[in-house]
Amino acid sequence: MTDKTVDPTGPAVIRPGDPRYENLVQGFNHRFVGRPDEVRLVTTTEEVVAAVDEAVAAGKRIAVRSGGHCFENFTTSPEIEILLDLSELNRIAHDPARRAIEVGSGALLGDVYRTLFKRWGVTIPGGTGFEVGVGGHFPVGGYGPLSRRDGLIVDHLYAVEVVVVDESGRAGAVVATSEPDDPHRDLWWAHTGGGGGNFGVVTRYWLRTPGADTDDPAGLLPKAPARVWKRTVMWPWDGMTERSLTTLLRNYATWYENNDDADSPAAGLWSNLIVTHRNSGMFGMTVVIDHDGPDAEKVFAEHFESVSAGVGVEPVVHTAEVVPWFSSWLPSYSFPSDPKGRYKDKAGYLRKGFTDHQLDVIWRYLSDPEHTNPMSCIVVAGFGGKVNTVAPDATAAVQRDSVLKVLYCAGIWQSEDQDEANIAWVRAFYRDAYAPSGGVPVPDENSDGTYIGYPDRDLADPAWNTSGVPWSTLYYGGNYPRLQQVKRTYDPRNVFRHALSVELPGGEANVKEDQDA
Repeated sequence: MTDKTVDPTGPAVIRPGDPRYENLVQGFNHRFVGRPDEVRLVTTTEEVVAAVDEAVAAGKRIAVRSGGHCFENFTTSPEIEILLDLSELNRIAHDPARRAIEVGSGALLGDVYRTLFKRWGVTIPGGTGFEVGVGGHFPVGGYGPLSRRDGLIVDHLYAVEVVVVDESGRAGAVVATSEPDDPHRDLWWAHTGGGGGNFGVVTRYWLRTPGADTDDPAGLLPKAPARVWKRTVMWPWDGMTERSLTTLLRNYATWYENNDDADSPAAGLWSNLIVTHRNSGMFGMTVVIDHDGPDAEKVFAEHFESVSAGVGVEPVVHTAEVVPWFSSWLPSYSFPSDPKGRYKDKAGYLRKGFTDHQLDVIWRYLSDPEHTNPMSCIVVAGFGGKVNTVAPDATAAVQRDSVLKVLYCAGIWQSEDQDEANIAWVRAFYRDAYAPSGGVPVPDENSDGTYIGYPDRDLADPAWNTSGVPWSTLYYGGNYPRLQQVKRTYDPRNVFRHALSVELPGGEANVKEDQDA
């Protein structure tokens, strides 16, 4: 008898053998491929509730995927038996009752940008991966090229709808808002940087900038730029000495240290410096600023002058132009940009520039003649500005005084036999960069932990984190105990979990897993 794979009264159910299956169990990072018993392609909140109820009643491990753009195996772990695919929950609309913009958690960032801009001329300060699903991007905080001007995405999050499971094992949908008298306000707060896959299944978000008091959707979120100044610079590795690269990196960080004031015209500028390995031949920087912002052209010019001063190596590519915002300003890194891409990335926040020790390590690893992957790199992205005007405990996103984010990347490779060498390289690079603090970015004068949007299971491994500081502190700082209390209230059975999920207080996570096994 042939399995019935599509129920006309409910979600599509895709199982092994279905021609759709292999396409739905592969995510962004091709190192990980899931083998769940089934994929549920849900289309309504009610279908999510029913699917969660069924999975819990059957004792089956469940995971949730929006866009599949996860660095680790949170949605592809071998233990996962039911995968909820939220991609059809992609409605983007004005909700006049809540005076907010409703965004389904299956929507992709590119679709959100396109709809917000075309319908209402507004935008959100999100990332540059247009194929990233908002279901995963929003709850980690969400940042991008407009964050220095407009803050994090979660600084504009008004409400969230979450399917949660109570102590009895029953699922139900809860809408939590930022209203001070909302009894579910802590659940809203947990989704302002507390990470995905921790408390339940997010089905919808509502966005509204604090202080926006209008029924007009065009006034609910930040205005999108009409056009931007955009600079693209490529420096050659030929002639790049340790002193040259060190000068460039110091200059780059110093500019952000000196231009962190959210009220300064410089807060409108964002840049992304990607220094690839020496055997790539060259590396580059992208810079953007709203053309119509205050002193934009002056800030745009002064930034490049400051960054390039004393480097002593002339760019081989250098363009500066005015381009339309919507069509061409973002340096998008979209899945599946490499249909076989395999990755291992590690990250950290910088309160100020790299230390001398870190600069030495960066030079050593990026000029290492024994390493052969030309795509291995560090990415240094502008941060701070408006982000740093919010108190660390006002949202779950605790890092509110950093000026840069840095990503240590093994690059992209395409075959399993290259895994060991690339992963070993980036692990050693990161460990050595943070050697004085136990191999990880322990909060101190220079560092402030790391970003849960770039999850790294190594931080929970004592072989790679010898600092004595737990992974939870690196990601969540002093906000972690409150997140654990939200976990206890809304996911007391620890139904929603992965390798770096928020733990129940007092080690209850392991107890519950043993009871439910």
